[in-house]
Amino acid sequence: MEITLPQAVFLFLAAVISVFSILTVTTKRILRSATYLLFVLFATAGIYFELNYSFLGAVQLTVYAGGIIVLYVFSILLTSSDSQKVDKIKNSKFFAGIIAAIGGATLCIFITLTHTFPVSHFVTGEIRQKVIGTALMGSEKYQYLLPFEAISILLLTCIIGGILIARKR
Repeated sequence: MEITLPQAVFLFLAAVISVFSILTVTTKRILRSATYLLFVLFATAGIYFELNYSFLGAVQLTVYAGGIIVLYVFSILLTSSDSQKVDKIKNSKFFAGIIAAIGGATLCIFITLTHTFPVSHFVTGEIRQKVIGTALMGSEKYQYLLPFEAISILLLTCIIGGILIARKR
């Protein structure tokens, strides 16, 4: 079986996502964790671009990777110092986490191996911009204006709360 270039790129991006996801949750420093998360989000955008979803890839880069920059700012403002490390976790919690991770991985592998995936009728190419704009800016069923506004208000509230917390220190 020969591996084509798109398959090789996908395997590389999947490996990057896997490695940096593990590093994100296992590091003890918040800025390193945010940096690893940034690499995960860039690799995810790479998969979107490989699937010819350039709009979704661009949104991934601007919204999520841009959000990591905001996370950098808040992690610097809201934490005392990056050199301060988190307390060591207890052995019981560590083993419970390992058991949960192994159980979750086993469940995912079992479902993947036993599920019969139907043949996809995937059509390559982009969706017209007018269709995307109508879906984003509409307020009816399967349209996203109301959830977008709710998330905007939630994020604004979080930013104001973070600034108030940082100011009190």
